[in-house]
Amino acid sequence: MSENLKIDPYGFREYDARWLYKKDINQLGITNLGKGLGTQIIKNTKKNNPRIIIGHDYRSYSEEIKSALKKGLVSTGCYVEDIGLSLSPMVYFAQFNLDADAIAMVTASHNENGWTGVKMGIQKGLTHEPNEMRELKEITLNKKFVEGKGNEKEIKDFQKIYKKNLIDKNKMNKKIKAVVACGNGTAGIFAPDILRGIGCEVIELDCNLDWTFPKYNPNPEDLEMLHEISNAVKKNNADIGFGFDGDGDRVGIIDNEGKEIFSDKIGLLIARNLSNSHQNSKFVVDVKSTGLFINDIVLNKNNCKTIYWKTGHSHIKRKVNSEKALAGFEKSGHFFFNEPLGYGYDDGINSAIQVCHLLNNQNKKMNEIIKELPTTYQSPTMAPFCKDEEKYDVVENLVKEIKKIKNEKVKIDNQEIKEILTVNGIRFSFEDGSWGLIRASSNKPSLVIVTESPTSDERKIKIFRFIDQILQKTGKIGEYDQKI
Repeated sequence: MSENLKIDPYGFREYDARWLYKKDINQLGITNLGKGLGTQIIKNTKKNNPRIIIGHDYRSYSEEIKSALKKGLVSTGCYVEDIGLSLSPMVYFAQFNLDADAIAMVTASHNENGWTGVKMGIQKGLTHEPNEMRELKEITLNKKFVEGKGNEKEIKDFQKIYKKNLIDKNKMNKKIKAVVACGNGTAGIFAPDILRGIGCEVIELDCNLDWTFPKYNPNPEDLEMLHEISNAVKKNNADIGFGFDGDGDRVGIIDNEGKEIFSDKIGLLIARNLSNSHQNSKFVVDVKSTGLFINDIVLNKNNCKTIYWKTGHSHIKRKVNSEKALAGFEKSGHFFFNEPLGYGYDDGINSAIQVCHLLNNQNKKMNEIIKELPTTYQSPTMAPFCKDEEKYDVVENLVKEIKKIKNEKVKIDNQEIKEILTVNGIRFSFEDGSWGLIRASSNKPSLVIVTESPTSDERKIKIFRFIDQILQKTGKIGEYDQKI
């Protein structure tokens, strides 16, 4: 064997798999992952030759990763149907459209170049959850593979079917002028066409594919990307700006004045808009999201309920599915629309379309619509470095410490902690509705910190300082990716 097997166990994350290629995984490792996934799919579908949709994003090495993965899948007996260069939501859509048994999408989403990974799922519209990831890890690392006779075929022109599906049911009667930014990632060959197709006037920003990502990573939480979109919106006098991530399942929004609107606020506006025609609905939001959902006047009037749940596209997707919620919104820009609006999975372009509907339905500019929400002061998502093998313990200890602070009625900026939510790390809320969050990142060696205050920018910063102080005391925290 010319190549030694390399597959770092830490690459198996909470709900997908990610590695630095070839440092932490090599082609042989990827093939074994394919064997593990194939074995798992056969075990769970009880079919000898399940059909698997596979696609890949636009990175220089994604095709070779996909080939190695297919080799593993086929060796177990899987029938692989390759739809080529894809967005993650296009692969999810293909499972419904082609009625397949499972999916595998080769992508590291918005991670820096050098990273690779796979998003996978068996049940339609859902991706792997932690138990399935543990099962996959165990099968793969212990080489408990089944053998079978599989095959593979290419599905040509599936991009057209995916685009047509979104265009046909979302035509606009208002000409919305939209800046569409793709950071040279895969969404560049999808988003402009689809938004033009529904009737938008599109101004393209970095929509040509370039796997070196010459300007910045395609990541709608990246401040550099958001500033570029903002400038383009102002320069072109656009109605809205959209920024898509590397695999097209997330979107970031800039209003007509060039200001960033955090995705949870967009979620609340969409929820309000939907609640008028879908009363008594449920919405699911992640623990990083604004506290405004709880007492929102429009949602309460329409008898809608909001559930706060674990951060992560897989967790929110499953919760939307199990609660039969109308929609789910994640702070990082993953939005999920259930029947009749979608199939329950996250699609950044469909999310952008829902924002266009919002503008189409109201005779107001985006900045005016946003002003209808109460003001809050929100931090960006901040990620201080923390080793993968230490991050969960660090968070567990902080949960204990913050519970103690609450019990002892210690005040932070003259406010007592009133409520604690521990479905995912710890979210602690104060009397005035301000809150802070500390959790472990699901896909990187880091923690995730968010703070928000409806009272003042100063209070938001003081809550962050309080968090940073207790983090520094642990001695296990490195540099932040960004800070307020």
